[in-house]
Amino acid sequence: MKFERKNSLKEISELLSSPFKGDANLTVSGINEIHRVEIGDIVFVDHPKYYDKALNSLATVVLINKEVDFPEGKGIIICDDPFKSFNFLLNYFKPFEFPEFHQHPDAKIGSNTKIHSSVTIGKNVSIGSNTLIFPNVSIGDDVQIGNNVIIQSGTVIGSFAFYYKNRLDHFERLKSVGKVIIEDFVEIGANCTIDKGVTAETKIGKCTVIDNLVQIGHDTIIGNKCLIAAGTGVAGCVTIGNEVTIWGQVGMSSGISIGDKAIIQGQTGVTKSIEGGKVYFGTPVEESRNKLKEMALLRKLPAILENLSKNEPG
Repeated sequence: MKFERKNSLKEISELLSSPFKGDANLTVSGINEIHRVEIGDIVFVDHPKYYDKALNSLATVVLINKEVDFPEGKGIIICDDPFKSFNFLLNYFKPFEFPEFHQHPDAKIGSNTKIHSSVTIGKNVSIGSNTLIFPNVSIGDDVQIGNNVIIQSGTVIGSFAFYYKNRLDHFERLKSVGKVIIEDFVEIGANCTIDKGVTAETKIGKCTVIDNLVQIGHDTIIGNKCLIAAGTGVAGCVTIGNEVTIWGQVGMSSGISIGDKAIIQGQTGVTKSIEGGKVYFGTPVEESRNKLKEMALLRKLPAILENLSKNEPG
């Protein structure tokens, strides 16, 4: 997320009432979660395991819970609880407003677009031309929908990210201030959920088709002309290339990448990044031909053990 105006490192530290290290006039232009961070952004880290990743990311300012050395040209703000401080800044720069309108009056809707009267539309939403949106679709704030899009009944676009901090007696949600972008000629089935980005965007690329009952997590980027079958669950911060085919009930872990033109067979558990141009199957995911060979060998295992037992001496 970019700020409406640029701030300085000193200004941000004063907002948080926390000390800083670095050039007081360092320019801060936005705030982002680590997977989508850009130059000029603030990011947070609260575990030593991830200090290096945050400090060496593109982020200009790091909210951190310990004073450490940091690269030249960056700054740190030392906070007791970086997660809470990050949440404070999200709410300060983009406070949440519960929707008061059935369809927000500032929505921009293109020509020849058909929207059922039961559809709810949040603020800062644009919908292109020749688009069809069926009954009981919910479109949250900060959503961009292109031309010639079809969204079937019951789908929710722009819901909160599933991103929580485990506290002693509760889970604290990281505020979602990002957006959703749905490009031209996308088709989305019934009862799908597409979470908004935490601070950046969740994006569905041009000509992608999504079946019913599919979950797309926050900050996930899906390329052009992908095919995603029913029951698939994609975690947050996944990057899916172009022309990828994902068959039914596939599950994907967060933060992984899927190469262009990969094909993932049904009920596969994708727990790691995979190359494009290959067919995959199984849990944990492997190339389909290797997994099928493995399964064939496993079927022979009882007979192999029986033969070994017969050939034992005595």
